[in-house]
Amino acid sequence: MEITLQTKIYDLLKAYPFLEDELIRINPKFKKLKNPVLRRTVARIASIKQAAIVGGMDPIDLLNKIREAVGLEPVEVESQETQEEPVPEWVTEEPVAVLDANELLDQGKNPLAEVMKKLKEAKKGDVILLKADFRPEPLIDELRKKGYEVYSAQSGEEHFTYIRR
Repeated sequence: MEITLQTKIYDLLKAYPFLEDELIRINPKFKKLKNPVLRRTVARIASIKQAAIVGGMDPIDLLNKIREAVGLEPVEVESQETQEEPVPEWVTEEPVAVLDANELLDQGKNPLAEVMKKLKEAKKGDVILLKADFRPEPLIDELRKKGYEVYSAQSGEEHFTYIRR
């Protein structure tokens, strides 16, 4: 199996089950992979690159640690500077719903599915806020693909992801 930044976590763990413990050793934030709901849902759409962002890591660093764990050569990619996205004006609007991704996962619920339910109930222009102790990169990417406006920011240990219908 070729392992790249686009490799899905689900496929990776299916091919190399021992990597679950290794990923948790690399970054304790990945202990969420033990959650069966997360494993069945988010892990299927989350790439190594997205998982690295969730874990607050450099994607190439995570990729190379995974490749090393399965006996593959590391890859060398020049680091790309990321520009901070400007804060949209609509972020200051009062959200019509506030969800906590950590609580949802603890309750066995899928945060993306719960956000989608709230978005279906919302009117055009309404804002939904998702709080988490990680940046929900796979969720952000999926919502953007569906045409929603999304802005995410970190304050201390907490991430705030604003979604506008």
